[in-house]
Amino acid sequence: MAAASDPLPDLLVAIPVVIILCTLGARLVRRAGQPPVVGEMAVGLLLGPSFLGWLWPGAQAWLFPPSALPYLGLLGNLGLLVFMFLVGHELRIGSLVTQTGTAALVSMASVVLPLGLGTLLALGMYGSFAPEGVARLPFVLFIAVAMSITAFPVMARILADRGMDRTRVGALALACAAFDDVTAWCLLAGVVAVSTAGSPAEALTTALLAVGFALLMGGVLRPLLARLASRAGRASTEGRVLVLLFSGLCLSALTTDLIGVHALFGAFVFGAVTPRGNRVVEEQAARLRAFAVPLLLPLFFVTTGLRADVSLLAADPVQWLWAGAVLVVAVVAKWGGGAGAARLSGQSWRDAMSIGALMNCRGLTELIVLNVGLGLGVIGRDLFTILVLMALATTVVTSPALNRIRRGMRDGEERRTEEAPAGSRPPEGARAAGAVPTP
Repeated sequence: MAAASDPLPDLLVAIPVVIILCTLGARLVRRAGQPPVVGEMAVGLLLGPSFLGWLWPGAQAWLFPPSALPYLGLLGNLGLLVFMFLVGHELRIGSLVTQTGTAALVSMASVVLPLGLGTLLALGMYGSFAPEGVARLPFVLFIAVAMSITAFPVMARILADRGMDRTRVGALALACAAFDDVTAWCLLAGVVAVSTAGSPAEALTTALLAVGFALLMGGVLRPLLARLASRAGRASTEGRVLVLLFSGLCLSALTTDLIGVHALFGAFVFGAVTPRGNRVVEEQAARLRAFAVPLLLPLFFVTTGLRADVSLLAADPVQWLWAGAVLVVAVVAKWGGGAGAARLSGQSWRDAMSIGALMNCRGLTELIVLNVGLGLGVIGRDLFTILVLMALATTVVTSPALNRIRRGMRDGEERRTEEAPAGSRPPEGARAAGAVPTP
């Protein structure tokens, strides 16, 4: 391989290998009825020290030499910023304001219960898993937030594949997941502010700056972008719109990074304020998706897999007990909270359990949060690995659980389009793999 001073040849080997393997993994799990992200997550783990590094260390060292790793991470993070822009753009903020009582109750329960149980779990784990020098508050807050995650994009893909995205149950679940997504990113921004601030005053300043940024984006930039989009009707302007979208998400990400609440938050907010329904804007967003999601995002999966190491747990059986506790708390809090709230609001047991199973799906969104925590130093690699395994397990179980719960329903009953709650109908983009991590 090339010398460390010239990583390009190393990258020209690693990048196509990762992309091809992630594509194959996604297609393989699709045949088994799983969302593509499961295959990509699995490939990332298999290429890391948990499998390839354990089975054939020389091959892993050759494929991912130290000179290439920083650049793989940078490219993966760039794809992640585009992904977060797409997630924000796919969300319909109006649906969060006009949720029905059922959706509001399920949304609150599927956030509050995981936060509470996650807090109790984190208090028990602090002495064993908190890295040296990490205060109790940021550690506990981060674990609580990690327990409350729902993967809106993956859920949208699962529902679309099953033809449930236009049913009452599917629309209700999507509205709840959209609310959870926004809530999770706001909570994560708060955790980052607490973790990086040197004092309570600095944390408060960071939070106020983040709120000011969001208000400025919504109150000033959003109408400005709407006016610009209304004039972008000619073919000659399409390239400029693409440049504007990409530059805007980068600059927004830079702003929130400088504020201290992580670059992902800025990309997400920029996507949320970008005009929807405009033909040129939607076409250029689709062009960003077509490049970044299948070509750059797999690099994020493999860098996640390289950071996770199951061998760190193998040496101590107590670690596996903690891993089991994390999985149990994650499922009970998210699935139980969502299903219980749906049942209390008048849903049938079948529909309530279906909503709970969908809210338990964590997917790529959880991996994003975990990488933020690892990058901040709030969690170590051992707990990072445990949480990655939890994210994979809760995502894998979603489709089989739905199959079991919905078994026996007539095809017409399952696929019948029903009037969704006001403002909670899923966007058309959710059907077309918008913000879904595979093409």
